[in-house]
Amino acid sequence: MIQVKKFIFNPFQVNTYVLSDDSGECVIIDPGCSDGVESLQLMDYLKEKDLKPVHLLLTHTHIDHVIGCNMVEEQLNIAPTAHKAGLVFLDHSTSTAQTYGLDLDKNPEVKNFIAEGDIIRFGNSELEVLYTPGHADGSVCFYSKEDQFVIAGDVLFQMSIGRTDFPTGDFDLLKKSIFDKLFVLPEETLVYSGHGPETSIGFEKANNPFLA
Repeated sequence: MIQVKKFIFNPFQVNTYVLSDDSGECVIIDPGCSDGVESLQLMDYLKEKDLKPVHLLLTHTHIDHVIGCNMVEEQLNIAPTAHKAGLVFLDHSTSTAQTYGLDLDKNPEVKNFIAEGDIIRFGNSELEVLYTPGHADGSVCFYSKEDQFVIAGDVLFQMSIGRTDFPTGDFDLLKKSIFDKLFVLPEETLVYSGHGPETSIGFEKANNPFLA
């Protein structure tokens, strides 16, 4: 069974997740830690639980979700994994960080790429990659069929959906991604979003005002 640990990092209140199982292996998703204090929180948790990170995964490559990539790679020797379509944002990470008052000395470099249908394995667990553009090119979700949850990034939130006013955002495409990739999942599927609280597929199908 996968254990999900959530951290809330940086001024944008990004949810960074550590997923682990009984094997001791884990994956880190969307490292939003933007300073030494936040980085220490993440590293202390890994040490406390005696976890071995084997993947650094990105739901998408907006600055608030990648600001901690360099720190994680330097300390754990794990390069970020993302969808190739998201590279367009990484090319401008340092300047974007400066715009928002964040400190980033170099653009994160993705060295491993994922696509629709890929399976991410760690320990005794696996996650299926769902390609879900609309909020941003390169957006993906990570679905655990066995444990009935999905890491949704900024695609779907409790009673809301991702913004589409950033470059490559597309409201119609985002709705299509949600209906075609997420709303076909079992209604009891728990949704871990990129910001804010958890929700479920069934609740959002019945109540989300943007998807009525």
